[in-house]
Amino acid sequence: MDLFNSRYFYFIVLAITISYPILRSFEKRIEFYKSWNLLLPAICIMMIIHVPIDIVFTKLGVWSFNHNLVYGFFLADLPIEEWFFFIIIPFACLFIYKVLKYFFKISTASKLTYNLTLLCGIILVILAIFFYDKIYTSFYFSISGATMILIYLKKPYWWKDFLFMYLFSLAPFLLVNGMLTGSFTNNAIVIYNESHIIGLRILNIPIEDTIYCFEILVTVVAAYEYIKSLAKPLSIQNNQ
Repeated sequence: MDLFNSRYFYFIVLAITISYPILRSFEKRIEFYKSWNLLLPAICIMMIIHVPIDIVFTKLGVWSFNHNLVYGFFLADLPIEEWFFFIIIPFACLFIYKVLKYFFKISTASKLTYNLTLLCGIILVILAIFFYDKIYTSFYFSISGATMILIYLKKPYWWKDFLFMYLFSLAPFLLVNGMLTGSFTNNAIVIYNESHIIGLRILNIPIEDTIYCFEILVTVVAAYEYIKSLAKPLSIQNNQ
């Protein structure tokens, strides 16, 4: 059976994506498994925000799914694999986040970094207005732009850690999303409606996907760091 043209293809992509982080989660230096109790609630918070958007976009025809390359079980118009996507991709990227923090001493974000963040946020908002008739483009450019402006105002301590993780994650992102969008195969799992995107692509990946990925990951990291900050006083109390 040709797995790359079967209904198990999406599952295969997801399994490959999560295999290494799972296997290395118990590595003594990283001990990523100790973060799972904080990461899972953070992922749930992100899903509460972004899964309904995914469902609405599917209903509006912003994208669709190739029924020949998914198992066939749908929940709220999304294939079950798409639900796993929202768990596995953030899980894998938070693994990168933890690994980078362990192996590299990343300084806190400078004033220049925050100013550039503000500039990028403003540019994204302007582009969202310019491409107002492109649903995928305008929506995620606008909320990601607003997120960057908020980051500039709040200046969270984890911002530079996140930026390093996001940049490092772009390589596996291009590989995984390339598989989903038909960059390396004859058929795409996720099919985009050209009328809802600007048409600029990396391989066969709409440029909007990089911003979509950013917004999902920044939501998870912000939630993760917030939950961790709440857990720290409790752990201190328990050790006293």
